[in-house]
Amino acid sequence: MTYMLLIHEPAGQRATPTEAEGRKLPPAGCAGTMARMNEDANVQAREQFLNGLAHFQAGRLQQAEQCFEASLVLVPGRVSTLTNLGATRVRLGKAAAAQPLLEAATAADPGNLEAWYNLGLVHKAAGRADHALACFDQALAIDPGSAPVLLCRGQVLGVLGQLDEALASFDKSIASQPALGQAWSDRGTLLREMGRMDEAATSFEKAIAAGANLELNAWFLASVRGDGSARSAPREYVERLYDDYAADFQDHLVGELQYRAHETLIEHLLQMKTRHFRSVLDLGCGTGLCGVLITPVAGRVDGVDISSAMVAQARTTGAYTLLVHEDIADFLRDADRSDDLVLASDVFVYLGDLDRLFTGVARVLEAGGQFCFTVEPATGDAEVQLLPSLRYAHSERYIRRLADQHGFEVDASFKAALRNDGDEAVEGLYFYLSRS
Repeated sequence: MTYMLLIHEPAGQRATPTEAEGRKLPPAGCAGTMARMNEDANVQAREQFLNGLAHFQAGRLQQAEQCFEASLVLVPGRVSTLTNLGATRVRLGKAAAAQPLLEAATAADPGNLEAWYNLGLVHKAAGRADHALACFDQALAIDPGSAPVLLCRGQVLGVLGQLDEALASFDKSIASQPALGQAWSDRGTLLREMGRMDEAATSFEKAIAAGANLELNAWFLASVRGDGSARSAPREYVERLYDDYAADFQDHLVGELQYRAHETLIEHLLQMKTRHFRSVLDLGCGTGLCGVLITPVAGRVDGVDISSAMVAQARTTGAYTLLVHEDIADFLRDADRSDDLVLASDVFVYLGDLDRLFTGVARVLEAGGQFCFTVEPATGDAEVQLLPSLRYAHSERYIRRLADQHGFEVDASFKAALRNDGDEAVEGLYFYLSRS
């Protein structure tokens, strides 16, 4: 998220009409005393305000919030304080608490660009794209060349499906501030979604040159070039994707995309192995779809996921004895455990090189234990492909080679649908391995 430089307090600013509301008139003869008290309050409010600015610019957001709050108590309704406190709360992730402050600031000063911009960020964070767009348009009416506002406007236009308009907004943002790396990155992402891969690659290169997130943009660049050399999706990307997706995950995946990989994976396993499992490890457990299905034939089921929001959703199922928020490869490297079944349904699409993962599974899986998972199939001669969809595909040859290297037998493998993409089924490879 982009933030603009906060507005500073004008020297000697007078109280706004909002500030005076509710004050009692002083008794006759007390005017001088009240004037001195008001002057003292103004001096203290200004000191707190300037301290808040210093904390904000140093990244000490909680201290900044406290100072702006204190300033607002001393002199209520001051537009600059409302704006800065609202902007600070936006950055702290307190969008709901920021909203009334910023609405008051825009009502008192309709020409306040920073207040409109930050109010747009509040609506954007809450998923109210239409409201966010209206706020960004108000800000651009004040300054048509504001690069951060144009950037955020492009982002919400993309959410609204107005792709051409979003691209135009990104282009204007870049024209105004050519070194704005996030604008180049978002432009590349949009062009990738529009199928314009060469232009997307150029944008990601520009983003890297501008100093935007190197790991993430290098991975985006690899995806549009079909380069599978990147070992895995950046943790930041996957964690944010599924944290944002968690609340609607099952409704969208199972309901709209008719996702069924978890059902197929477990059903075929139970047809092959009519047994009770002592200890099951569900890698990339998500909201708990596999855990719920395997629990009736398991002594215990533990889950690991990179998304804390997904782990929270899985906890509500009651299927898991232990749930861990961690990268699955790191967990497998460090865990002190012994399992007789390891599951991974639709997880390896975010991992390119699976060697480290196989090493970890071999470490925790007891002899004779089962390792069952799905992958999306690579095409042509490639063993590993990073697709423009930002998902990895793996060849059957690659999986069989890893199985042999790490002491696994391939008991079964087959192709079957994972989910739908529009009206078409997306096929995957299902593998059932046992530890030698």
